[in-house]
Amino acid sequence: MESIIPPIRNAARALILQDNSILLLRKDGYEGGERFALPGGGQDLGETLEQALNRECMEEIGTRVEIRDLVYVADCLKPRDTQPASTRHLVEFLFACTVPDDYVPVNGHHPDKHQVEVVWASLDELADMPLYPRSLAPYLSDPSESNGNVYLGTIDW
Repeated sequence: MESIIPPIRNAARALILQDNSILLLRKDGYEGGERFALPGGGQDLGETLEQALNRECMEEIGTRVEIRDLVYVADCLKPRDTQPASTRHLVEFLFACTVPDDYVPVNGHHPDKHQVEVVWASLDELADMPLYPRSLAPYLSDPSESNGNVYLGTIDW
């Protein structure tokens, strides 16, 4: 295994479901083409997970979110495009969130690298989309079916 870059990084993600759709970032410019991701990102020193999630949502989707519940926690070993090859250990915290009723998908003032747009994607198409981390897809359409199993273990990037 390539070297793991220290330290472990916490990431807070917003799981925003509405009318059989999920709010996702569409990203492009990768070797494999476009990909989709949940809004959110890394927690900064001194920030709570809630503060990190709202900061990231303002930057990426242009709005604050109402954070409801922590629905999943997962370890993720993310390959990095470095020389020599390396891996970043992330602990992903997924929160069920809502956006204001009048929210229209738009890039925030500081979108992610490669972020092209913010989209409502149909939950029926989620399994076939290039979602990252890929192994989250089965858990996103109905987090109420988690049966209280919040920790997912290690998921594949």
